[in-house]
Amino acid sequence: MTTENLPEIVSRDEWLAARKELLTREKEAVRAKDALNTRRRLLPMVRVSRDYRFDGPAGPVSLLELFDGERQLVVQHFMFDPEWEDGCGSCTAAVDELSDGLLRHLRARSTVYVVIARAPLAKLEKYRAKRGWSIPLYSSYGSDFNYDFHATTDESVCPVEYNYRSKAELQRAGQTYHVKGEQPGTSVFLREGDQVFHSYSSYGRGLDTMLAANSWLDITPFGRGEGWDGMPDLKAPVRHHDRYDV
Repeated sequence: MTTENLPEIVSRDEWLAARKELLTREKEAVRAKDALNTRRRLLPMVRVSRDYRFDGPAGPVSLLELFDGERQLVVQHFMFDPEWEDGCGSCTAAVDELSDGLLRHLRARSTVYVVIARAPLAKLEKYRAKRGWSIPLYSSYGSDFNYDFHATTDESVCPVEYNYRSKAELQRAGQTYHVKGEQPGTSVFLREGDQVFHSYSSYGRGLDTMLAANSWLDITPFGRGEGWDGMPDLKAPVRHHDRYDV
């Protein structure tokens, strides 16, 4: 942001009047989000009939076993192609923000958070050690999991769909980068006994909540500085946290 784009400098009284007007809009947005959350909780579910298997630090596990006895499972679809040496910068930033405390808060509400990527486990373990993460990473290598939940798109495997748009719709929207390859996303599952149900998946800008840094930056004058989907010009793209000075 250049000097000419800085907010106007006004008196305290003028600032307070503008702040109160904005507060009204903020409360409207919060109420709208509350209503949206209610509708999300009432979204119908689909039974997961396929027996997905993943490689984890303690050996192979099923989707059911990932619940670890809890009722809810949140999966971060981590972008890590088997041919890559590093994971996606934004996905990495999201895992950077996962603390033991946060995971305990989720567990207290019978919810488990897991990170699943398509790269082989050996590569994920090497990357996890490099990043200094305590949270385990699970590999879906050799499984259709990523394709079935549209975290990897490849029409040679299954029809292309990303963010609930077909290949033709993505191309018309100019989003050809979603037509093939690794894609960001998150999926939510509910366990009822030994049955697993898919309740929700979100992609694209729907993943904002996975990056807490964005929420903090959104309340600053400079904002997050991203430059896609109608946002301001890109000034500081999300990257691996140890590469900002490179």
